[in-house]
Amino acid sequence: MFRSKRSGLVRRLWRSRVIPDRDGGDGSARSGHDLGATGSFKIPEKNPSAEIRAGAEGASPRRAQESDGRTVTCCLFKERETGGPQPPAAAIVVAPPSPDGGSPERRGREARSRLLLLEQELKAVTYSLLKRLKERSLDSLLEAVESRGGMPSGCVLVARTELRLGGQAAPPHLLLGKLFRWPDLQHPAELKPLCECQSFGVADGPTVCCNPYHFSRLCGPESPPPPYSRLSPNDEQKPLDLSDSTLSYTETEATNSPNVTPGDFSDASTSPDAVKRSHWCNVAYWEHRTRVGRLYTVYEQSVSIFYDLPQGNGFCLGQLNLENRSETVRRTRSKIGYGILLSKEPDGVWAYNRSEHPIFVNSPTLDIPNCRTLIVRKVMPGYSIKVFDYEKSCLLQHTADLDYADGPYDPNSVRISFAKGWGPCYSRQFITSCPCWLEILLSNNR
Repeated sequence: MFRSKRSGLVRRLWRSRVIPDRDGGDGSARSGHDLGATGSFKIPEKNPSAEIRAGAEGASPRRAQESDGRTVTCCLFKERETGGPQPPAAAIVVAPPSPDGGSPERRGREARSRLLLLEQELKAVTYSLLKRLKERSLDSLLEAVESRGGMPSGCVLVARTELRLGGQAAPPHLLLGKLFRWPDLQHPAELKPLCECQSFGVADGPTVCCNPYHFSRLCGPESPPPPYSRLSPNDEQKPLDLSDSTLSYTETEATNSPNVTPGDFSDASTSPDAVKRSHWCNVAYWEHRTRVGRLYTVYEQSVSIFYDLPQGNGFCLGQLNLENRSETVRRTRSKIGYGILLSKEPDGVWAYNRSEHPIFVNSPTLDIPNCRTLIVRKVMPGYSIKVFDYEKSCLLQHTADLDYADGPYDPNSVRISFAKGWGPCYSRQFITSCPCWLEILLSNNR
């Protein structure tokens, strides 16, 4: 039978859905391709949120310890003000066994039957939504899904109508977010449109973008920091002394990068266009105590900072060369991947983790007021966090007398470490002990 290109795109999208993996301890989800064309939903034996909290770098204790996943609480929603009850995750919820018990074989058959019905309902609702999209939108959606957000893709606009799934309302962007990225996604309030999406800043428009890679999940309120770990004498780090002979400064032009131009690495003070354009931040890339490359000046509303990306513009860290890199730095650089998206928005500066590993963030507005303890937030892949709050910054009374300061204190700076955390709960007490990290120097001109 002749099949149109449109129906082929719809089938490819359905096979590309993510499925909770009951065997993995890293909170990851697998594509429908892994289970064949007729893939079925697995019953997760662990809470997906608990799996995510366990860390995204492996299930074994040794790997979790090396990735620092054990020491900082995850940015997940624990309390949400949604104004109503939370809809269940219809695609993976399994009803409890009947009170009369029954044989294990019977309970297994009933569970499989319920899962089959749920999958059939999900497939019917998904096909109904996808068939409403134009062929060009299906192409953009498939490109975004198969590249996992690595390829630039346009908005996939659809009428803002409520779909029904498992007896609950499921907006289009929530449905496709659950289907292609986060099977445990519960409510639209957990999603934040990226600044480049047409849904950004539009709460009740007639259409909504349902491209799942035009959204991130919001980091929710964090639980109190875990108890401090006792450090061995070998783990203690001394504060950074600018006169220390071990501190080095290395510049790399990296003008051969296919994604940047030579002027992108120039300091704002020396740029010939500095008087014409207003920059809102400079980005410095560090490896331990060595700064690699010049300051990267940001003029646009958002900037991608990445190691490797199929297509895209921004600050390419993979093009910055340095002699005699340690093996630790090399391993960490390989985990940067798609990196982060840094954006200036009306309420502050946001960071969206596009990589496959966590990032760790500290800034003056993320610290607890009147607290002399360093607060480091862990941001899981696919999540975003407001790393700097303009309004809160104006209310803070900054002081340079901080016990945890490892260098000059800048109340308008943000520090982000890739894959490795630091602070009182880690053997790395200071960010200068992290293999790969960024220093975001914000301009006073908002």
